[in-house]
Amino acid sequence: MQLGDLLISAKLVTKQDVDKAVDYQRDFGGRLGDNLVAIGAIKREVLEGFIGSIPVEPGSIQDTGVNETELLNLLIKQIYTTRIETPRQFAAAIKLPAHIVDELVRMAVGRSLLVALGISANMMRYELSEQGRRWAQEALKGSLYAGPAPVPLDDFCARVKMQKVTNDLVTFESIRAAMGEYNVTDAFIRKIGPALNSGRAMLLYGPPGNGKTTVALSFASVFDSIIYVPYAVMIEGQIMRVFDPSFHSPLKDEDESQESVFTGLRAERYDARWVPVRRPFVVTGGELTLEMLDLSYDHATGFYEAPLHIKALGGCFVIDDFGRQIVTPANLLNRWIVPMESRVDYLKLHTGKSFAIPFEALVIFSTNINPEDLMDGAFLRRLPYKIEVGAPNRQTYRSIFEKICAKYGIAFTDQHFDAIVHKITHEKGMELAAFHARFIIDQVLAIARFMGMPPALDGATIDYALDNLAIKGQSSLAVKV
Repeated sequence: MQLGDLLISAKLVTKQDVDKAVDYQRDFGGRLGDNLVAIGAIKREVLEGFIGSIPVEPGSIQDTGVNETELLNLLIKQIYTTRIETPRQFAAAIKLPAHIVDELVRMAVGRSLLVALGISANMMRYELSEQGRRWAQEALKGSLYAGPAPVPLDDFCARVKMQKVTNDLVTFESIRAAMGEYNVTDAFIRKIGPALNSGRAMLLYGPPGNGKTTVALSFASVFDSIIYVPYAVMIEGQIMRVFDPSFHSPLKDEDESQESVFTGLRAERYDARWVPVRRPFVVTGGELTLEMLDLSYDHATGFYEAPLHIKALGGCFVIDDFGRQIVTPANLLNRWIVPMESRVDYLKLHTGKSFAIPFEALVIFSTNINPEDLMDGAFLRRLPYKIEVGAPNRQTYRSIFEKICAKYGIAFTDQHFDAIVHKITHEKGMELAAFHARFIIDQVLAIARFMGMPPALDGATIDYALDNLAIKGQSSLAVKV
């Protein structure tokens, strides 16, 4: 991805702005960024601030922060495992600029690891020699990692600090937009806003079925700026893989084949070992164990997988159904005391070597268990924001029903509303909950589909839905003999 594409993805300019700047470049030359400023598409200080946040492409092997032997091993493993042949393919595989790849190729040829096959389509082709294949096999015994070149740990830590989630200013309007059709009050948004802007740990609590998870998930679109995540990190000669497409959404790259010859600054590239993504949003639930928060070393592959909370750096880490994990809440919170308070986490290699990583992620605990039953006062004090997601009032409850019924063309009257509320609160002895409307209407739609008739609320369908909402008491289920 090139600078023009990054600026478009960051919503700082439009594609039309970039096309106009390229046209301007044809007439007057210069660099794309300067031309974007000249046509008034972006302010100089905004452009410079954005460019300053982009990982700089290394100018030499030394600038990569990884020694040449490690890079050569990686290149030879890539050629061996993927059967690539040209320098352009090599550069795409290990994500290093062409001039560094050319230097690595010269080293490989000089050591008789690569053999030139000749020129095809204006590109020299290479293959591994017998010695090169043996080199690759030995390198693979040490580690099967054959992906993009890693970045050094120091560079990773520096970028984590640079990309704090608190860099994004959360506003009332951005939260309201993120909530979408979800019914929340202005008072609730005023509680959530300061917590999000602080970047500190947050506890969402309240009875089940009122949208704690929905609220937490909506935060994914509150933080929408671009950050850079490395494919992998080099730590004491060991590889830790960080980029995970399950949690990191790469920005779309333009088709370079369609670019104008007048590309100027548009053709300037960032360090491709870093993937530009939206801020990550990692969610884990009852499956979470303490082991999942440690480095995972695979003896079969010979490299590490970063733990979930490291993949969440620069974004949000949601622990859903807190208190229902196999690990006790006390043990889980003990694991988080240091990262939450000092903003630093410590991980350990299988060699025994420990290292620190800045912990810049917003941790959100979500639970329907009484917080006082989960943790003592000391732990509660360490969670600076405790926000209750309670049952909706009658007005909000009705609003939820009206929106869902309107979506499916189902009539909803005062009589329907009063009947539902009466049956739930008096006959079932339950409190109102935000999920009721969706549950009941889904039942109505299922009945209508089965009966081959338009969906409608009436006494029979409401009773059917509510019988599925809550089971009868044990005494009424007893078999008489």
